[in-house]
Amino acid sequence: MRTDTGGDDEADARRGGGLTTGEVARRLGVAPTTVRSWDRRYGLGPDAHTGGRHRRWTAADLARLERMCALTATGLPPAEAARLVLGETASPAPGSAAPAPRPVARGRSRAGTGLRLGDVRQECRGVARAALRLDAAALDALLEGAIEEHGLVAAWTEVIMPTLQAVGRKWESSGERYVEVEHFLSWHVSGALRRHAPPVAADRPGATTVLACVPAENHTLPLEVLAAALSERGLPVRMFGGALPVESLVAAVRRTGPAAVGLWAQSRTTASRPLARHVSEIEWGVRGARRRPVVLTLGPGWAGRTDPGLPHPPGLAEAVAAVEAAVSR
Repeated sequence: MRTDTGGDDEADARRGGGLTTGEVARRLGVAPTTVRSWDRRYGLGPDAHTGGRHRRWTAADLARLERMCALTATGLPPAEAARLVLGETASPAPGSAAPAPRPVARGRSRAGTGLRLGDVRQECRGVARAALRLDAAALDALLEGAIEEHGLVAAWTEVIMPTLQAVGRKWESSGERYVEVEHFLSWHVSGALRRHAPPVAADRPGATTVLACVPAENHTLPLEVLAAALSERGLPVRMFGGALPVESLVAAVRRTGPAAVGLWAQSRTTASRPLARHVSEIEWGVRGARRRPVVLTLGPGWAGRTDPGLPHPPGLAEAVAAVEAAVSR
């Protein structure tokens, strides 16, 4: 049940000849401070000024800010987006004098993501801004667009993963702040992967891949993208998710007879080389033609803890290639 007074605010705004800054912010899905910052830094404030303390925003003002939101959601820097918005709305009527340009603040903008993204694709900044705003619709659209444009592997490697890492660094350096942003982003990435992945491929003897997190490990998102990439290539996958107990993992391998087993460990404390070796020694098949799975040790937890018999693909593309090689042997 809603307890805010949004309807009353809108009625008051209409009676006052426009919308309040708070109402504009709610409609746009941004903080009021963002609206005020765009006004102060880029000249995107109301065209008309009232005599009172509270500023009023007209439908034209709101349309300009909606355009600003749309441009920044694509990853365009706020200053550049503001210049485009002002250029689109500043065209004078035929025969009229051109209006004096609004001053646009120079220097470093504080309306960006606030994340240390570094040299990344522009889409990363758009995804990060949508995540920080908790803007579900924009985030879904940007993720879908990245996957469609670049393909699943490149979208994960060059857009999604750098943004997830930047969000992780942000909350790690800010105490418990921004945890909700990481959870929000991870949930929407998971949804985008599920929507993009084709139906699970039918089983083929010796072609199945088992994917699971090691016991006490719950970071499933990297396995989800690997499962989606394998399904995209028509390879059957059995996904078991987080913290699969040892007995259950062994039972799953014996029942499915997989060509490959991917074990994810985010932390060195959860990676177990004895477990990986044990799984790699499980055999199945008829006498004289027994087979064993190729065990892929996936994730940063395995760094420095594997041996030549336990491949450690460094990224998604390498993991996909390793599975394809295991299936074709």
